Amino acid sequence: MTVTDFPAPDAGATQPLHAGVMTAAQARDPDYFPGLAVAIPLGIQHVLAMFVSNLTPAIIVAGAAGFGFGSPDPSALIYMIQMSMLFAGVATLIQTIGVGPAGARLPIVQGTSFAFLPVMIPIVAGQGVAAMAQLTTAAVAGGLFHTCVSFFIGRIRFALPPMITGLVVLMIGLSLMRVGVQYAAGGVPAQGTPAYGAGASWLLAGIVVFTTLGLSFYGRGIWSTASVLLGLIAGYAAAALMGRVSLDSVGTAGWFMVPSPFHFGFSVSASAVLGFVLMGFISAIESIGGVSAICGSSAGRPATDRELIGATCADGVGTAIAGVFGAMPNTSFSQNVGLIAITGIMSRHIVTIGAIFLILCGLAPKIGALITTIPIEVLGGGVIVMFGMVASAALSMLASVAWTQRNMLIFGVSLSIGIGLELEPEAISHLPETLRIVLTSGVLPAAVLAVVLNLLVPGRAVEAVPATA
Repeated sequence: MTVTDFPAPDAGATQPLHAGVMTAAQARDPDYFPGLAVAIPLGIQHVLAMFVSNLTPAIIVAGAAGFGFGSPDPSALIYMIQMSMLFAGVATLIQTIGVGPAGARLPIVQGTSFAFLPVMIPIVAGQGVAAMAQLTTAAVAGGLFHTCVSFFIGRIRFALPPMITGLVVLMIGLSLMRVGVQYAAGGVPAQGTPAYGAGASWLLAGIVVFTTLGLSFYGRGIWSTASVLLGLIAGYAAAALMGRVSLDSVGTAGWFMVPSPFHFGFSVSASAVLGFVLMGFISAIESIGGVSAICGSSAGRPATDRELIGATCADGVGTAIAGVFGAMPNTSFSQNVGLIAITGIMSRHIVTIGAIFLILCGLAPKIGALITTIPIEVLGGGVIVMFGMVASAALSMLASVAWTQRNMLIFGVSLSIGIGLELEPEAISHLPETLRIVLTSGVLPAAVLAVVLNLLVPGRAVEAVPATA
């Protein structure tokens, strides 16, 4: 249901045009509850829109560490998948319902953040399950720092204009595209064997990509909104017909799981903590962008300071809580911001219902076990689409930048160094391990250099003017 299905009411209207139809004023009200008949399907639609993206970071981190798809014991991966669902739901509830200063009390969907992947992958690369202790401990520290930063977000926002945030998002997309192609070709376990890059692997990935594109372009409603998820289902069905799916792990998985504090242990790594702290700034700005988009496009007003602080505070609190129980950092999901714009309904209670659905899924290990049966090539097709969309979103953000010679030099040098260090990590092999891990992430050196240059080089006042103006 969308409010655009009906003629717009007069500005002063307070009664719906038809029985069961909300007014435009009600649709713009975050506190309005449209009834379960509307709220339940729209809440589940929000979950479908973010479901795959929410689980992908945990799967990628597990694969980089060496206990991902194809490993003899999938229990650690299943746990991470469950926690991704559970604490995305918890963090979303913090946003929609609010806990003290945390939460914007707006229809904001939280999910596992892609932004931290370029930092997390070098930390865990080839280190096995043991490396997760450093990662989750750093998530707790980074989340607490992020929470503190939220109260000062207005004072540091000037240092992160669209050129900087666009660069960071572009770096995230570029850094992860290699993962999508690697998965589509068969994944790390197949590298060095004839199976890597085989036609059957690319066939499965191609089915996912083209199904997703077809539904996105020609589908309507839920068929378009959940196109990536439906594309994965199509690829999964094809893999099953090819005999590439085994459900053994689903049969042995339990029906209910209780999360355990510091499931992977507690271990402090300076490089991990530093990386999470620095990325917290970027994550905070991403959340500000999401809140501003929701309020501007759907509520027809600018976001209040209380909403901006609450949203970024909820990011930090959600990340810290998730880290305690072995999950990845959380952030607001932009695809759900777009979904609100499509439906035209601002009710935070709709997203609350979606959060409850996520929590229930997170407590059922059989769902996580079923996800681990997806062939890695099928997941690769979905990842190719998702990371391509991340880069496209970055280009959209950068369209508002005034591309003066100053800005082009700052952007170009920062991008060159960020990508160069990521592609050639041996170039800084003589540096201490902490600096080496942070610098080879790609995102952090590019972001820090761009921020510093943008603050120091004269001419910063000329910003946010389209290049065609």
